[in-house]
Amino acid sequence: MLLAVLGVFVPLLPTTPFLLLAAWCFARSSERLHRWLLAQPTFGPLIRDWEQHHAIRLRVKLTATLLIVVLLSYPLLFLDFAPALKAAAAGSVAAVLLFLWTRPSAPPGPDASGPGSS
Repeated sequence: MLLAVLGVFVPLLPTTPFLLLAAWCFARSSERLHRWLLAQPTFGPLIRDWEQHHAIRLRVKLTATLLIVVLLSYPLLFLDFAPALKAAAAGSVAAVLLFLWTRPSAPPGPDASGPGSS
């Protein structure tokens, strides 16, 4: 959980994987902490979407895609470093975006309503 919180403030340290890992671990070790995490207004609904449906809300997909493209376009297009590194970075970005956009966009049924849902 600490790594997820640090990921909010430290560039290149991912928040989401550590948050999902914390939820998975809490679900198996501490029902109280798992309920607390799911009750958080910012991340709780997104974690529930993932745990119940392996879904990522459309707004989250769009925001992540925009940030990834904007933040990585400049170095890939305008900085001078090895073409192999640029290709590896572009391939990594493509893999992340492929994974992101092949997940369902909204949980099925009545759980899809509410703030932030697509």
